[in-house]
Amino acid sequence: MIRLHHCPQTRSMRTLWLLYELEVDFEVVLHAFDRSLRDPEYLSLSPAGRVPALEIDGERMFETGAITEYLCERFPEANMGRGPDDPDRMAWLVWVHFAETISQHAAALTQQHIMLYEDAMRSPVVMKLEAARLGKCYDALEARLSTPVENRDYLLTSGFSAADVSVGQAIYMARHFAKLGGHPAVAEWYERITERPEFQKSLPEAGTGLYAQEFYPAWEAAG
Repeated sequence: MIRLHHCPQTRSMRTLWLLYELEVDFEVVLHAFDRSLRDPEYLSLSPAGRVPALEIDGERMFETGAITEYLCERFPEANMGRGPDDPDRMAWLVWVHFAETISQHAAALTQQHIMLYEDAMRSPVVMKLEAARLGKCYDALEARLSTPVENRDYLLTSGFSAADVSVGQAIYMARHFAKLGGHPAVAEWYERITERPEFQKSLPEAGTGLYAQEFYPAWEAAG
């Protein structure tokens, strides 16, 4: 049995999408993104009180990068991972974990725009800095995806993989704070991967996610 503990529009969406791509049986336990994640019962699954937490074969895992590596090794027939002898192994590892770099900036902006509910708590400087850092991440992806390599439709030359899932889900969150304008290769790639039925199945039902609007511009403090 595989059980995913999930909050819509958080990093656990990355694992949800991957599980759909792997075509394995699993169940989802939905959690509110609130203090209930600090309950002792949940902390026994994820000590930092974060999602995702994954229960599998009587064991539990947390941290999306580790979960991604384990699931791809556990279910290699889906070809979502790249083994140690694969020429794309190094690139696969880099991009799977680069997703967390993007997510850290998006998480900081989520906190600034959504979780801090009073204007006095927010920082326009932090908002602008973190949005600019997302832009630098987009630059790195643009350089990768615009490199003139035959059949470079995905992050790896060998085709679609969990690297696209991991980074694609991070971009899904980041786009709420930094638009993809000026990054045409990234925008084309993002459109391509998010047309996949497995991505569509990982989207939250209306009204259940963190984000009430599609884009949050940097807040300007009252003068």
